[in-house]
Amino acid sequence: MLTAGQILQLIRNGTCRTRKELIEYTGLSRSTITDRVDRLIDAGYIHESGVGASGGGRPPSVLEVDATKRLMLVADLGATHVRAALTDLAARPLAEESTEMRIDRGPEAVLSWVRQAFQRMLDRHGRPAAEVCGIGLDLPGSVDHTNGRVIRSFLMPGWDDHPVGAAIGAEYDVPILVENDANAMALGEWWSSWRETESLILIKVSTGIGTGIILEGQIYRGVEEAAGNIGHVRIRESDDRVCTCGSRGCVASLASGHALATDLGQEFSRDVVRLVQAGDPTAIARTQEAGRTLGIVLATAVSLLNPGVLVLAGDMAETREHYLTGIREIVYRRSLPYTTRNLEIVTSSLGDRAGIVGMAVIVMEHVLSPASVDAALAEPVS
Repeated sequence: MLTAGQILQLIRNGTCRTRKELIEYTGLSRSTITDRVDRLIDAGYIHESGVGASGGGRPPSVLEVDATKRLMLVADLGATHVRAALTDLAARPLAEESTEMRIDRGPEAVLSWVRQAFQRMLDRHGRPAAEVCGIGLDLPGSVDHTNGRVIRSFLMPGWDDHPVGAAIGAEYDVPILVENDANAMALGEWWSSWRETESLILIKVSTGIGTGIILEGQIYRGVEEAAGNIGHVRIRESDDRVCTCGSRGCVASLASGHALATDLGQEFSRDVVRLVQAGDPTAIARTQEAGRTLGIVLATAVSLLNPGVLVLAGDMAETREHYLTGIREIVYRRSLPYTTRNLEIVTSSLGDRAGIVGMAVIVMEHVLSPASVDAALAEPVS
């Protein structure tokens, strides 16, 4: 006996578009389908839109997800920026705000800006907080996504074990989801451009280096929520440079935006991007070298996971082809030909919005999951 939440999934994925199709597909009685559908309509999850093809008699009403009655609030927190967005339940943006802010200012300052931005966007659209059904945030570190806390981050002093979910959600009685930024970006890219492929690896190269892995359309986090930490793979044991993790010879200490900025006498990874875009030969040569260094580790990842797509994101993706050229050179040279035969190595299509899109998808999938929908329908109406 399918629940209302499971019926919603059949409508969401296009398997069934009318009550008649639901009856035929599930084998449930007309009265049972009517009950499930009416409850979903009354709760604002779906609505009737237009009419379908008729086999005779009155044309059936088409059932569609109603994305307008519920809202989501999401935020993408990077090492030097914060972006917030208000979206509908289809993950379509209604409003966005961003600011330059260093994450090492601490959770109080950063999360205060996020809370205020959320309220400003709601006020601007004249929507009450009661319409918000879920909130999501991504951060540049390992997080426990089940309890909304930061596990560890080398870029975020003062954030370890901070209750991010509780700090953001005090004013909202809704699920608060917290995710690693590279994971959210990977899902955003996959959802937007690559849903036909089963596996995707996204490498975010900005201040640091992070990796998001999508396997069979799902984020792969690892046993300790630490999958994708290739920035701290040590490839030069004798190197003098000390990484943010305290080790020497890590990929991040050699090929990250911070490493490039330090080598070129700049402050931030975006300064490096500006030099490369201006045609500075030293910056271009160092950027290509960094891409080759990262490519050594990525060649192993390609051989291990055999992904369909490798996406370069973050500040270094804006160096046009220069960083990407270094990655391609080494990945194709060091990987078996049949593992790269159909591999696409590209830059991000979403740019700095990848995290926002990914978090909106994460919250949407949670809110519209069968378990969440059935739990919401079981709650008494206040």
